[in-house]
Amino acid sequence: MKKKCDWALHTPLEEQYHDTEWGVPVHDDRLLFEFLVLEGAQAGLSWSTILNKRENYRMAFDYFDVQKVANYDQNKIHELLTNPGIVRNKLKINAAITNARAFIAVQEQFGSFDHYIWQFVDGVPRVNHWLTMQDVPANTKESDAMSKDLKQRGFKFVGSTICYAHMQATGMVNDHLVECFRHQELQMH
Repeated sequence: MKKKCDWALHTPLEEQYHDTEWGVPVHDDRLLFEFLVLEGAQAGLSWSTILNKRENYRMAFDYFDVQKVANYDQNKIHELLTNPGIVRNKLKINAAITNARAFIAVQEQFGSFDHYIWQFVDGVPRVNHWLTMQDVPANTKESDAMSKDLKQRGFKFVGSTICYAHMQATGMVNDHLVECFRHQELQMH
């Protein structure tokens, strides 16, 4: 039996996400946008709740096609607000649209969102060596800087804790516990 991070042992979906995605470096702009929307939707909720709704989010948000999301109108917002498969929070839905527009502006300025976002860790995943989940911080100076910069660019729902969760999800940091089999595996990539 391989050792795994404690948080991943509650449901098969969480375990699969932990074993295959969490902490894997992401350089695909569509997937980076997906995580940005999902992390924002998570605010005040559990990641498990969002993970259970992820496929619904993909369908509801045109598989996170940033151009399409940026052009959502009041009819689409109404449709999303009545969709039981996602978190029906007007602020979060509007933030996804606002963030899509800001995301495109970043792509235009930097060539890709990937190029922009990875600068906060100098393009290389930070490998941490946590022994317990209590050791893992909720935010860091890097997530503070990312949050501040994203907010200045007009992004919403990008507080430092959300930014740190984004960094963890997209492999900008390796926060698997040292005893977790994924900690070592991800260092070999």
